[in-house]
Amino acid sequence: MIRAIICDDHPIVREGVRLVLNDTKDIVLEDEATNGHDLLEKIRTRSFDVIILDISYPEGPDGLEILSAIKAERAASAVLVLSMHTEEHSAVRALRDGADGYVVKGSGTAELLAAIRKVAAGGKYVSPELAERLAADLESTRIKPAHELLSDQEYKVLCRLAAGRSLSVTARELGLSPSTVGTYRSRILKKLGLTNNAELVRYALQNGLIE
Repeated sequence: MIRAIICDDHPIVREGVRLVLNDTKDIVLEDEATNGHDLLEKIRTRSFDVIILDISYPEGPDGLEILSAIKAERAASAVLVLSMHTEEHSAVRALRDGADGYVVKGSGTAELLAAIRKVAAGGKYVSPELAERLAADLESTRIKPAHELLSDQEYKVLCRLAAGRSLSVTARELGLSPSTVGTYRSRILKKLGLTNNAELVRYALQNGLIE
């Protein structure tokens, strides 16, 4: 018997999962939690085969922080993320941080059950549709210039610094603090594999970002 617990702040989601699992003979939903603190208290005193976890909460730690804490407390428990986020990067972050599976809310009953059984058996689960999109995103990442992977704000900072503006001027133009712009600069250099402003200017020129 697969013993599961669900953590989700929406009662209708918890009730829906309970109704689905009530119709199975091999999975039982033994408990529910509404937030990360509640969940961690429960798993400290009881063990579960599968923890079904949302990653968006209005208050308290987010799902990825909860995920890290679960892995520290109950490394043997499989974690299946059940999320409303369909973006590839949400799934990548969750799987990278230790999730054993990722299912989008709104998926069919059969997919949810398959995912629970797969992770309970020690496997990994991502829906075929999401797996295809992840593969396509990975392929596109290989051929994109590095600067296209920057966030919008990082790109704005890149172009201004490459054009010779100082941190303080860039900060004023973008409505940020100089320290925040400095943080963006560090991220940009790291993402582009550069070490200083001179290399940043050269990169921008080579890629036609400045004249």
